[in-house]
Amino acid sequence: MTENHEHCTEDSDSSATCSCCGGDIFQEKPPLWKQKPLLIICTSAVIFAIALVLKKFLNQDLMAELAFLAVVAVAGYEIIMGAFKGLLKFRFNMNLLITIAAAGAFLIGHGEEGAAVIFLFYVAEFLEDYASERARNSIAALLKLAPETAHVIRKGQELQVHAHSVQLNETVVIRPGDKIPLDGVVVKGSSAVDQSPITGESMPVTKKSGDEVFAGTINTEGYLEVRVTRKSDETIISRIIELVSESKNKKSKTESFIDRFATYYTPSVILLAIAVAIIPPFLWGVSFDDWFYRALVLLVVSCPCALAISTPVSMVSGITSATRNGVLIKGGEYIEEMKNVKVVVFDKTGTLTEGRLEVTDISALNGNSIDDVLRISASLESHSKHPLAKAILKKAKEVGVKLEEVHNFKSITGTGLKGEINENTFYIGNEALFNDNNLFKDENIPREKIRRLEKEGKTTVLLGNKQEIMGLIILMDRIRDDAGKTVRFLQRNGIKTVMLTGDNQGTAHGVASQLGMDECYHGLMPEDKVEKIDELVQIYGHVAMVGDGVNDAPALARANIGIAMGAAGSDMAIETADVALMDDDLAKIEYLVKLSRKTMNVVRENVTLSILVKTSFAILAVLGYITLWMAVGIGDMGLSLTVILNALRVGSQNSNEIQMTNY
Repeated sequence: MTENHEHCTEDSDSSATCSCCGGDIFQEKPPLWKQKPLLIICTSAVIFAIALVLKKFLNQDLMAELAFLAVVAVAGYEIIMGAFKGLLKFRFNMNLLITIAAAGAFLIGHGEEGAAVIFLFYVAEFLEDYASERARNSIAALLKLAPETAHVIRKGQELQVHAHSVQLNETVVIRPGDKIPLDGVVVKGSSAVDQSPITGESMPVTKKSGDEVFAGTINTEGYLEVRVTRKSDETIISRIIELVSESKNKKSKTESFIDRFATYYTPSVILLAIAVAIIPPFLWGVSFDDWFYRALVLLVVSCPCALAISTPVSMVSGITSATRNGVLIKGGEYIEEMKNVKVVVFDKTGTLTEGRLEVTDISALNGNSIDDVLRISASLESHSKHPLAKAILKKAKEVGVKLEEVHNFKSITGTGLKGEINENTFYIGNEALFNDNNLFKDENIPREKIRRLEKEGKTTVLLGNKQEIMGLIILMDRIRDDAGKTVRFLQRNGIKTVMLTGDNQGTAHGVASQLGMDECYHGLMPEDKVEKIDELVQIYGHVAMVGDGVNDAPALARANIGIAMGAAGSDMAIETADVALMDDDLAKIEYLVKLSRKTMNVVRENVTLSILVKTSFAILAVLGYITLWMAVGIGDMGLSLTVILNALRVGSQNSNEIQMTNY
């Protein structure tokens, strides 16, 4: 509450900050009725009521004045101390504005209004802090997701121990209904796991032996034994909490501007109030007390709390909403940047496609059989770790093909493989492999068929010997179901879509054509992707890059905003990206765009409302139409609460609700 407020005003660079944007996001607080500020409010309210009775009904002016001073002492101690500490550091903060206004009210015989200013300001700070706490609760709740204890198997016995004491590679037991205590890999059993706290997925995900599970997720059905791969302070959920905590320090351009503005605003207001109090009585001989009172009202009305909190509370609300929905945003600056994005660049493999190649067809040529083509191809590929090899070996295993022994195996970088089977030399790879080695005339390569397949987004692998092409293996990386919808959404909203890939021209343009991408660039190495991002930034100014966060790390870092997919399973993705989608749901891009626009719309509403109300009340204060009561009750407390409640609208919506909103 006020303690946080005092901290803000003393230690931050801004001279106009508010309690609701200070403090530790994840600090555990006692129940409301046990909090010291509420006790101060209740005590001050009782004393204030007694003072009013003494003044209005018993005509005990001296006793009433002492009671009003007691209200100031109880409710205003931290406010006044904050003002003096700021002065000692030559910082003019809003505590100083309120302190001057209250002291001035007592000096001209308006003790009840001076006490009211202090009391209502304290109440406003408390209510702002309490209301804005809602914007942080969803993140703080992450701390409670991972259980403190785990059931670990040691020396054949199951023991319940603290999660912090579990070591890497130990096995923990998770029964139906239990929360998973640590990140790990399933080694026994199968179940459906609710991953919504991490990825935002609404449906449980099936987990079996070899699958990764995360701390804080819930085992809904079966018995699982999990080998621990991360200690308790290194889990994905721990990293999320740490990064979100750090995100509050990454300010948007709007926040930074308001901070700079506030540095000059408060001293300017004090000078203006002095001018209002002195100039009219000096020039025109009007009542000094009247204009001094107007100057005090101006000080209270000009308290910049609402303006100072208008942006950070909206940003915190947006970040916490995103985290609940499986989108980790590392700071308010990226929310603002996402709203301004003109181009979204996608990597192809693993982003627009599922990243899992599958053999869709096998074509035997020149009198060879399909079995021979698959058997020889799989035998050669068994010595490779390329994604194409995995897909071909998977197909061979499904069919039950027996692999042959390969001699003199050689991997030919960028083109394919070579090896001897039963004293015959075979080659498997792309067209360049056969062209570069002058194996036979070009007309023997079925180019027309290959081009047709590439236009369909398929990849073709050729198998041959020194005399002929024996067959083709056709593979395809399936396009994600939501890729087309996401591309169309971006285009409808005026955002250009670009695809970058290392694939050949045919396959790349086949996928781009199916999705309706605006531009497609093929055959790119990682450094080429960075150069292309540079070009796009020069042309369009605001570019987002979507990739897997590992192979695309340089391009993600070069874009104005880097977005990594599937980050729940990748530490590097979380570290590299500015925004991390915790699962592989491309629809989260649509959610991210809409969330950023909604958040920035709320920021604009809050800033505009704050400026209009403050300006209007300042004019009315100088004209003598409002009192100190109205200034603090409406112009400060009322406006601040309105700004906060408006900001909380962002955090109250989930991804589905925002996706139904049109912008």
